[in-house]
Amino acid sequence: MLYLIESEVAQLLPMNVCVGLTRRAFEDLRAGKAQNQVRRRLTVPAGSVLHALAGACGNYFGTKLYSTNVRYGLREMLVLLFDAPTGRALALIEAEQLGQIRTGAATGYAADLLASPNASVAGIIGSGRQARTQLEAVRAVRSIQTARVWSRRRDALEQFCQEMDATPAETAEAAIRGADVVITATNAKDPVLETAWIKPGAFVAAIGSNQGNRRELPADLLAAAGLVVVDSIEQARIEAGDLILAGDSGAGGSGADGFSRVVELKDVDAGWEPQRISVFESLGLGLEDVAAAAHVYEQAVARNIGRPLG
Repeated sequence: MLYLIESEVAQLLPMNVCVGLTRRAFEDLRAGKAQNQVRRRLTVPAGSVLHALAGACGNYFGTKLYSTNVRYGLREMLVLLFDAPTGRALALIEAEQLGQIRTGAATGYAADLLASPNASVAGIIGSGRQARTQLEAVRAVRSIQTARVWSRRRDALEQFCQEMDATPAETAEAAIRGADVVITATNAKDPVLETAWIKPGAFVAAIGSNQGNRRELPADLLAAAGLVVVDSIEQARIEAGDLILAGDSGAGGSGADGFSRVVELKDVDAGWEPQRISVFESLGLGLEDVAAAAHVYEQAVARNIGRPLG
């Protein structure tokens, strides 16, 4: 079994490649040739949480396990990859970088399906780790000329903009209003933007909330959107706070639980409509982790990177 560290993962998993891997994974899921198991969480009295996701595609299956502890600011991520035909353990992969890249890649894939082909302006709220790969992924599929970013932490915002060739905005509205692509990548519990800021035809990706009691988007934006997409409806019912808290006033329309108009990413066909707001609620799937990990493993073997365990 091969062990791969974060720097090796970053080297072996370019964003443009990961967008393609994500595309194929969702195409396989649509065709019934891939599987996804939704995230489960185990909380212990000390306050630590164990998170587990799993998936299968091609000749591989595997699981991502990660622990978090808010009190100590700790997060440890690993992917365990197996050979599907034999069940043999192939690799143990450090997965912080992998998780950030594949989360960005999912947005990149969704944007490639739904954002204007001529999209040139991105508006971003948030300047953390995930915001970086979100912008990188959108740039991989669209010719973004201007990226406007707002964050509550001015020092982090300025550093982000220097490193990512982006422009700091004075307010969240200044970052978002009129943008072709809108990204929220925050830890917020309450909406971070207003529906009036979103122009017709915009693509909105909300990636910061994967807990049922947190949201980044207002309910009236979900109600106004012509298309609301999630990577997994099963997982969204558990942890998509944007949809859960919006309830029937949001994406649900005539449904009682807020999910009657929601479409899974695997079922979305490419097509931008100039008057339609499209929303992608990204939660992060085990399938995405396995697809990315499989590529990392294959490249590591081909390039003789990593170290054996046992």
